[in-house]
Amino acid sequence: MTYRKGLSWHFSHAITRQPADSVCNGLRADERGGDPSAEAFRREHAGYVRALEAAGLKVDVLPQLEEYPDSCFVEDPAFCLPDGAIVLRPGAESRKGETTHIRAGLEARFDRVVDLPGEGFVDGGDVLMMDDEIIIGLSARTNSEGAEAFSALLESWGYAARVVETPAGVLHFKTACSTLGDGVVLATRTLASSRFFDGRKVVEVPEGEETAANAIRVNDVVLVSEGFPKTVAAIEVAGFTTVVLPTYEAAKVDGGLSCLSLRFNLQS
Repeated sequence: MTYRKGLSWHFSHAITRQPADSVCNGLRADERGGDPSAEAFRREHAGYVRALEAAGLKVDVLPQLEEYPDSCFVEDPAFCLPDGAIVLRPGAESRKGETTHIRAGLEARFDRVVDLPGEGFVDGGDVLMMDDEIIIGLSARTNSEGAEAFSALLESWGYAARVVETPAGVLHFKTACSTLGDGVVLATRTLASSRFFDGRKVVEVPEGEETAANAIRVNDVVLVSEGFPKTVAAIEVAGFTTVVLPTYEAAKVDGGLSCLSLRFNLQS
């Protein structure tokens, strides 16, 4: 794959979905955070959309889907590239029906929308796009069959793809890392020591702030979850400008900043 500067962070558009009232029934690893408030979640989501718009993106906000509590996490059922969109196959049984609904949003923006081949599973939260390769992390939500089919599809489109084993205890690969662009990766200590990012500069998330690893660079800024000042400082020391956003309600159902949007560049 040819190095494509800005592939992972230079965007013109985003797709999001309004959190449903049923979000309190969303999937989560444990109940320690309590149920999210749909009203508070929608306030945080509105701030998130404003931040994307302030960064220069045209944002489509799809309507809430009450029958799918996790449907505001639009990153998982699809993956977007300048060439087109790929409808994935989420690994959680309760989320499989989301693909039908996300397709309409994709077709409004893309001429080329295809399905993940085969019967395997891939969650978009396990897919880290960088400017020179796309890493697919195997997890409880992404299996080998799905990852290999996705990798082959990406390679047929001219992208280099690599499948890796997500460390134990990490829900999604991007729960513990994100790209800051220009060869720089933000990662927890677990992923920083994994050897996945050899040859790249790694900004390590300070101990106790691991949740902040799920950040997103959007054009000239890096969006970071509120409440993690040491991580914000580390990102800024590395030369990036940050925008801090509250994601408290999303975190209660294992969500983060990347999960809440599909970001892509449709400008030549």
